[in-house]
Amino acid sequence: MTSPSGTRCVLVLGGARSGKSAFAEAQVEKSGLEAVYLATGRSFDAEMDARIRQHQARRGSQWRTIEEPLSLAETLAEHSGDDKAVLVDCLTLWVTNLMMAERDVAQESSSLAACLGDCRGLVVLVSNEVGLGIVPDNAMARAFRDHAGRLHQMIAAHCDEVYLLAAGLPLKMKG
Repeated sequence: MTSPSGTRCVLVLGGARSGKSAFAEAQVEKSGLEAVYLATGRSFDAEMDARIRQHQARRGSQWRTIEEPLSLAETLAEHSGDDKAVLVDCLTLWVTNLMMAERDVAQESSSLAACLGDCRGLVVLVSNEVGLGIVPDNAMARAFRDHAGRLHQMIAAHCDEVYLLAAGLPLKMKG
């Protein structure tokens, strides 16, 4: 299924180490389009450095990587194209970045959802499903969970396909 703009949008949700990034990368590689990786994560410590290197090694050199921790809608619109498949990994790191920068998460989320209709080619968005666990014990963690949940609903409404991954197994929820 493809939107009227010519974009096919896919949302891939899952918990930590569920296989969501590898699944999303495979979707891009199967497309045969130019692979663009839009990275939202930032490295603040050795553990995150190792995660980033692991992702880079798995993707290999055929991917073009663009790092953008905040201006996701603008960067996605700029780098999408009929001949491109853009993978955004990941939305929950982006929400964290927005919260730490004291940006309006609701407005930024709306802008991202709206820009999906203007993108071209294939867009695959990865995010952590964080709303399945216990209620967080502090206000910031609850706000993060709520922002992520609202963002997922907005993005899923604009996507042609939505998958939930657990134990490396995809469950197609939409499309």
